Amino acid sequence: MTPSRRLFLQLGGAAALTPLSRLARADSSSWPSRVVKLEVGFPPGGGLDSAARIVAQALTDKWGQQIVIENKPGAGGRIAMDAGAHAAPDGYTMLFAPGAPAVNSLLFESLTFDPAALAPVSLVGTYPNLIAVPNSSQFAKLEDFIVYGKANPGKLSWASPGVGSIPFLAGELFQSMAGLQMTHVPYRGVNAGGMTDLLAGRLDAMFNTTGSLLPAVTSKQVRCLAVTSAQRFPIAPDIPTVAESGVPGYEDTSWYALYVPVGTPADIIKKMSADTVALLKDDAIKQKFIPLGIVASGSTPEELGARNAADVARWGPIIKAAGIKGE
Repeated sequence: MTPSRRLFLQLGGAAALTPLSRLARADSSSWPSRVVKLEVGFPPGGGLDSAARIVAQALTDKWGQQIVIENKPGAGGRIAMDAGAHAAPDGYTMLFAPGAPAVNSLLFESLTFDPAALAPVSLVGTYPNLIAVPNSSQFAKLEDFIVYGKANPGKLSWASPGVGSIPFLAGELFQSMAGLQMTHVPYRGVNAGGMTDLLAGRLDAMFNTTGSLLPAVTSKQVRCLAVTSAQRFPIAPDIPTVAESGVPGYEDTSWYALYVPVGTPADIIKKMSADTVALLKDDAIKQKFIPLGIVASGSTPEELGARNAADVARWGPIIKAAGIKGE
């Protein structure tokens, strides 16, 4: 498959759906008539998993059919993406993913799945990442962290949920713009071993989602040096931004979204999207996302497709310039 064809399929959303949609259309009026699986690429208890469970419960209530979470942690979420991309396009498998799956094709020479096999459904919410250090850390401010890192190349260690994950890219962008050389330590979901090592002081820093780190920050288990968004985050306004802490122009705002296999009936995708958008407008649902540091926000499949394209266009030059290769 040519790159242009792959990008067309990745970004086209419902428009990319094929004759399989028409073959299954006769059954779409009664959908869902059984359990729907929601693939999640990180372990239970983390930010992405917690957000996915809010959506799963709300859709279960709306559809009258159970939405079952299937956690497939590892490889920066790519194991779950693979499962979603290879699932039957019948509306009974969905994927809850961080950012644009197509970014993975910029990082890895070969993948076990084609990102173009995942059709956009709806945005779920946006969030920044956080930079946290142990309470025992000598660094009280990000400026101090940067000064030390420049004077001691390679000595600072930092964790992420894995090469190719959104926090990983945020960390790589930070290294590049701050002029640092740090040692990356990938985890298969940082909320178990990663958090344990951070709390124990075996790591110098961690880049991760607000959902994964904000509870530890608010309970004062770890110290947060900065937030990656362009402006201070309304949910935690006391945390300074990276840009105001010594790296002018730095900005990274991430997002979660729903996808299905390409070929899923167009009217089912339309219903999935419309119902997701509706539930994310509900104030009670919005409030559930606040402790996770997520601003709830839905979209049409086409809008999510455009966001995917913007992410690929944004990260492509950065990944190439930094020579970042997936492991």
